[in-house]
Amino acid sequence: MHGLSKTLTEMTLVERSSLLETVADALEASADEAEEHGDATFVKNSMCVANTIRGMSTNLSATDIAAAELLLEQGITLLHAYANRNEPRTLH
Repeated sequence: MHGLSKTLTEMTLVERSSLLETVADALEASADEAEEHGDATFVKNSMCVANTIRGMSTNLSATDIAAAELLLEQGITLLHAYANRNEPRTLH
């Protein structure tokens, strides 16, 4: 992971697809965790974005870059929001 980062337009089709799959995998993993904690809203939102990303990653052309960027941004923002959520405090 040394070197400069690439933009989506600079990536090959394989690199773009791999990035999209990685974000979709992370969303699905977070959805599984959220389901264990009873957060049904996050599960639905996360799976919706993950499935949309997966649908795009199988046939991503240069004309779809703007949509892919938006989906990646939404997916990463959703992951960030979930990771930084305020968990309810309980007494033990």
